[in-house]
Parts: sequence; C-alpha cells; structure tokens
Amino acid sequence: MKQFLALIRFPNLLIMVLTQVFVRKFLVFPERPLLQTLTWPFGILLLATVFVAAAGYIINDYYDIKIDRINKPERVVVGKALTRRKAMIIHLYLTAMGVLLGALLGVRIGLVLLGVALLLWGYSAQFKKQPFVGNFTIALLSAAMVLVVPLQAGQPSLSAWAYGVFAFLISLVREIIKDMEDVPGDASFRCRTLPIILGVPKTKWVLYGIIALFLLFTGVVMLNRLHEPLFIGYLFVGVVLPTLVLVRQIFFADRKKEFSHLSWLCKAIMVTGICSMLVLR
Repeated sequence: MKQFLALIRFPNLLIMVLTQVFVRKFLVFPERPLLQTLTWPFGILLLATVFVAAAGYIINDYYDIKIDRINKPERVVVGKALTRRKAMIIHLYLTAMGVLLGALLGVRIGLVLLGVALLLWGYSAQFKKQPFVGNFTIALLSAAMVLVVPLQAGQPSLSAWAYGVFAFLISLVREIIKDMEDVPGDASFRCRTLPIILGVPKTKWVLYGIIALFLLFTGVVMLNRLHEPLFIGYLFVGVVLPTLVLVRQIFFADRKKEFSHLSWLCKAIMVTGICSMLVLR
C-alpha cells in the first residue's frame, strides 16, 4: 500500500483536493457555510479529478521506468512492486472511472477530464521529451484543476482565474527545475528538455524570466487588493519572499540535490499561495 501511495503521489493528490475545496468555498461560494458547499456533485468532481490525476502519475512512471532507474532509483515502483501490465490496467481503470464520473456531471466536465487524461498520456509518452512542451502541458493541467471547479458549479469566478494563472506559472517554474534535476537520465535516453538543448546556465535565464512574470502577476493581484492589508501581507511573506529566495538559490544551484530542494520550495510556494484564499474577504 505504501508503494502504491508513492506511485500515485498521494501528497500531491491531497494538495489538489485541498485546492479544489478552497476554490469552491472561498472563491465560488464565499457566502455559503463550508458544509453547504460540499455537495454530492462536487464530491463526484473531487473523486473524478483524483482518479484522472492518479492515472496520470501511473502512466508517467510506466513510460519512465528506464529513466527513473537513473534519476530516482529509490522511487521506482512499476517494474518492481507492480508489473507493467498491472500498472497499465490500473491506469486504464482509473482513467475510465474518472472520465465517466465527470460525464455524470455534464458533457463539458466529461470532455475536460477526457482532455486532461489524453494530455497526461501524451505528456508521458512524448511531450515531456520535447523542449518546453511537456513543461507547458503540466502547467496548463495545474491551472485546469483549479478552473474545473467553477465550471462544474456553473459559477464564473475572476478570482479562480487569478489562482489558475498562479498555479500555471509556479508549476511551469517547478517543471523546468525538475528537468534540470533529471538531466543525467533524460540525456541518456535522448530527451530534448530545455536544460539538455540549452544547457543549465541558459535554462536558468528562462526561469528568471518566468519568475519575473510570476512576481509581476502577484504584484498586480496585491495592488488590486489594497483594501485587504492582511491578504497583501500574507502574499508578501508567503509568496513574494520565498520566490526571491528561490531566485537566489537557482543562481547558486548546480547539483542534483540542490535542484531537488528547489522543486520542493516551488511546491511550498504553491501551497502557501493556495492557502491565501483563507485570508480573502
């Protein structure tokens, strides 16, 4: 069970569920008590997105067995604790269940989750080996997991779009950093990620540009919330300052372990950013 939870990245799934609950409670239906926002259709949406996301992690490890044996040998599950055939069966089952549950909520939700599942397959099989394409795909899917909540509720939310952009940008930064961490294994199997075709120093400049855009976007959000000092203070301490630390650490990083720490810092920034919904008025 422990290995299976590692395979489906259980902590990441918890973060996704928490994000969707927060989006529904604080952005889509801020006037309703928490229990009134947790309706059965929303519960089905949570289950559907968890199934599709878990299936995506499984198919990613299915295609990455050889690469992961170089980059992350201690995390390999498929091919060891779980045969490739069983991994594929579980992937197909979870994907089908996720899409079907989404379809129960309406054609649009079903099509969105089908699109997500297909993009995750394409990412695992091919996109991640191409420069920037794989990074962009995962960042786009991160935003989609935020925006599917107001879509299902039939309640457009400008704030949800803002958090979707936030998730997109910080996920894009994290995915590029993960490519920098995984250069040895990726290069061995002729992947053409940004660090491989540009080199790590030039890829850092790409990161600086995206982070500058991220900070600019965060600054615009803060200016639009000048009437909420608590929210502004939270974003400054929980997002802006850690992002500046991230920039500094990127500048000095040149080893796999250091890039791994940067990846975790990006995840922490994402979590603190999502939790800023708690102080919204």
